[in-house]
Amino acid sequence: MYIFLLDDLKAALQRRGPDSLGTMKLLLPLHFNSSNSTNHRVSSFNEESHVLDNVSDMPESFAEFVFLGATLQLRGVSPVCQPLMDSSGNVLVYNGKIFGGIEVGIDKNDTESLMQSLGNCCSCRSQEHRTTCDFNGQAKGSIVDVLSVIKGPWAIIYWQESSKTLWFGRDAFGRRSLLVHWPTTEDPRFLLSSVSPTSSSLQDSGFEVENGTSGIKFWEELSCGIYSMSVDVKKSDGRFHSEIKKHEWTNAMLKELIEWERDSIEPKPAELNFSHSRTSSAELDINSYSSVLAQNVLTALRESMLRRISLYNIYQAQKETVPVAVLFSGGLDSMIIAALLDKCLDPNYEIDLLNVSFDGESAPDRISAKTGVKELRRVAPLRRWRLVHIDADLSKLTWEKKRVLSLINPANTYMDLNIGIALWLAARGEGWMYEESNNETDEDKRVNYTSRARILLVGSGADEQCAGYGRHKTKYMHDSWLGLHKEMKLDMQRIWKRNLGRDDRCVADSGKEARFPFLDEDIIRMLLDIPLWEIADLDQPSGKGDKKILREVAHMLGLHNAAILPKRSIQFGSRIARESNRKNFGSNRAANQASAGSVVINVQSYFS
Repeated sequence: MYIFLLDDLKAALQRRGPDSLGTMKLLLPLHFNSSNSTNHRVSSFNEESHVLDNVSDMPESFAEFVFLGATLQLRGVSPVCQPLMDSSGNVLVYNGKIFGGIEVGIDKNDTESLMQSLGNCCSCRSQEHRTTCDFNGQAKGSIVDVLSVIKGPWAIIYWQESSKTLWFGRDAFGRRSLLVHWPTTEDPRFLLSSVSPTSSSLQDSGFEVENGTSGIKFWEELSCGIYSMSVDVKKSDGRFHSEIKKHEWTNAMLKELIEWERDSIEPKPAELNFSHSRTSSAELDINSYSSVLAQNVLTALRESMLRRISLYNIYQAQKETVPVAVLFSGGLDSMIIAALLDKCLDPNYEIDLLNVSFDGESAPDRISAKTGVKELRRVAPLRRWRLVHIDADLSKLTWEKKRVLSLINPANTYMDLNIGIALWLAARGEGWMYEESNNETDEDKRVNYTSRARILLVGSGADEQCAGYGRHKTKYMHDSWLGLHKEMKLDMQRIWKRNLGRDDRCVADSGKEARFPFLDEDIIRMLLDIPLWEIADLDQPSGKGDKKILREVAHMLGLHNAAILPKRSIQFGSRIARESNRKNFGSNRAANQASAGSVVINVQSYFS
């Protein structure tokens, strides 16, 4: 039996959302007339005020919905505390950003704007709702319609009072975490949560890193999509009944992105020869087809960056000198992100470049980061760049490892743990930097420094979409272009499960928000429209043909050194994989040989 305490979950959620913590309960009588019924509500906000409706008429048996929302507010001019309830009794807990699809006023918060849009929706769950749903002659959209048009990362839990339906889900690429516990004999509750609390995960025997077994998982990643659970408590046995349904997206463009098909996969010999002749040239012809494609990608990436760092999107109460930071290895992806951030962010702001090392100044990522910041200072000399050196000793990370184990849950491999620790340390931002001296004769001074940036830009999605992994080249060598396309498609369609949920939880634990410029819907669409042989040329050596289109973008940004750097994953570049292998297996060689917010229904909703 897994031990699960509400206070444990509150603590985990409030680390994600330090600005406010709110709770709300809905008590649904087990016998009611759907046409004339009232939910009995117990609500508390900020753990201070409690209001109980209809106390004298409290039913003897009821279903209990518990909603909990912890908020990291990054938009709007006024504080917002979740969960939100409108005048119709609808309840919303939302973890996400709206970069398009729904209008959000310049002084408004995403959650408030979404609440208004959802409140105008019809009450049915049918895909064919348009033929039957209207109000006073006015057609009404569905919940699915509203959620399908949102551009940006999100996860949601929404109670629709009129239909007695609980809606929940996450965006089509899984850029925000949402875990689910389906009812079992041992624990009959239905639970949704952004994160697993430490106590429940540590009692789960399923961690491979603990004992090498697969075990039974308490939590699982909720598959991307929109779900509804209609509540029916009118059955003859007087018990709680519900039906969970997964809905199809109604946005045609979004469906195409999910299917991840491209028209131009295999080049004709003439096209391939022409492409090779261009890429072998020392300099790009600015009028060439390849350069035009790269320029289009650069323009789209700039728009993606603007959507993610526009200052009106940053909560006005936060007066930080560094509002945005970059997870920085000095590699191709993070260099492009840093250079684009410079072009989009007010020049008065400093930029923190967060670099993690488990081998001091000798780790490959530390070396490339120091080289990279020199190149950034060359192309953007007016910006103040802060390279934050975050050093760690894996042997001394005891409680930190336990914390990260709970965050990566339900992932359970050493690779997940290594990546999770590196991301978690980066998000904390605790390290040191060189303070530049005003006197040219004095050396720069090393000082402790902690980044306060609440937004962390991450390069996830670049390798999956632009053939950056070694397995992509292996697949190409065995199965040519079609095999490469299938492997990249597989990576994109499982990125929610293998990467993004884990990464969101590890970054958010420090009260920070990860944003992914390469996973903008418009970027995904544009890259799919480009012929595959213009995306990558895997007949070329590493550092040249892989992610070819992004290397051309880097050249256009003046990042000529970064444009030729080979791919290196964070667990290897930071040297945590090497230290982990030594600690757990004795050596790298031995390790290689060994490896050849939310809802509880009782009901409850825990979310951030």
